[in-house]
Amino acid sequence: MRILLFGKNGQVGWALQRALAPLGDVTSLGREDESSGRERGAVDAGFLRGDLADLEGIAHTIRTLRPDVIVNAAAFTAVDAAESALEQAYAINALAPQRMAEIAREIGALLVHYSTDYVFNGSGRSPWQESDTVDPINAYGASKADGECRIRDSGARHLILRTQWVYASRGRNFIKTMLRLAQERDALSVIDDQIGAPTGADLIADVTAHLIRARAADSSGDDDGTYHLAARGETSWHGYAQRVIETARAAGIPIRTPRQAITAVSTRAFPTPARRPHNSRLSTARLESVFGLRLPEWQAGVDQSLTEILEPMLAAEHDQ
Repeated sequence: MRILLFGKNGQVGWALQRALAPLGDVTSLGREDESSGRERGAVDAGFLRGDLADLEGIAHTIRTLRPDVIVNAAAFTAVDAAESALEQAYAINALAPQRMAEIAREIGALLVHYSTDYVFNGSGRSPWQESDTVDPINAYGASKADGECRIRDSGARHLILRTQWVYASRGRNFIKTMLRLAQERDALSVIDDQIGAPTGADLIADVTAHLIRARAADSSGDDDGTYHLAARGETSWHGYAQRVIETARAAGIPIRTPRQAITAVSTRAFPTPARRPHNSRLSTARLESVFGLRLPEWQAGVDQSLTEILEPMLAAEHDQ
C-alpha cells in the first residue's frame, strides 16, 4: 500500500508517521516542501510539495506518487487568527482538501481528512451525531465545514474524521501550559463551561491506521463517509486542568498552585476574537459500531501522555 501523508510535523501528523509505517510505503510531507519516508527511487523528492497553500503543487505531488491513500493531517488551526485571515484559512482548510479530493478521485485513491467539533454551534448538552446539521460559530469552524462539503461533493472515496481537544507529548498544548503555570502561579482560573473530551494524537493515529487497513480489505466504499473520533467520556477545561496538575503534584513535581486555588470560571472571563462552542461532545457510536472498536476513556490517554511529559521533568529535578 502506498500512503501519502500531508502535515507530518503537527501533533497528529507526527503520530501518524509511526502508526502508518506498518501499512506500507509512506511518504510524509510538511509545509516546508520537504519529503521523507521510503520514496521510490524514480521519484525526485525535490519536486514534491507539502504546502497546502500551493494547490497545483499538491496536485502535482499526488499525481507523481499515485498513492493508494492520501492522509491530510495539515490544517490552519489558529482559531483566533482565522477571524482576520479568512482567505488563508479557507485556502488551507477548504480549497486544498477539495484539490486533494479531485485528484484522489482521478487516480482512485482514498482520502482521509481530519475535521473538528467546531463545525457545530456548541448548543445543548447532547453529543453531536455525524448527521446533525453543521452551524459553525467562528471562521475556523466555517472553513473546516466548507472543506468537508467540498470533499463530499468531489465524489472521491473519503473518510472525514471529526475530532477535538487534541494533545500530544510533543509540541505545545494545554497539558504543558497548565504544568508551567501551576509551577509559576499562586492561583489559576480555568474555564468550566466548555465541555468535551481531550483526545490524544496517538489515539487518532492508531484508529486512523485501523480504518485504512479495514478500508483496504473492503474497497466497496460502503463505509466511506464522516465519523466522529474522540476519546470516551467528557470533562471541562477546568476538570482537565485539575487532572493534569494533581497528577503532577502526586508524581513529585513542585506545584505552586494549591488545589483550592484552581478556580472555575465561565468563558466570559477570557474574551477571544473567535467564539468557542460550549458543547463539544461528539458521539463516537457510529465509528465504534462500523469498525468494531471501543475507544478508551479520556483519562487513560492523558495519564499516558503525562507520564511521558513528567519523566524528563522529574529527572531534571533529581539532577538539581
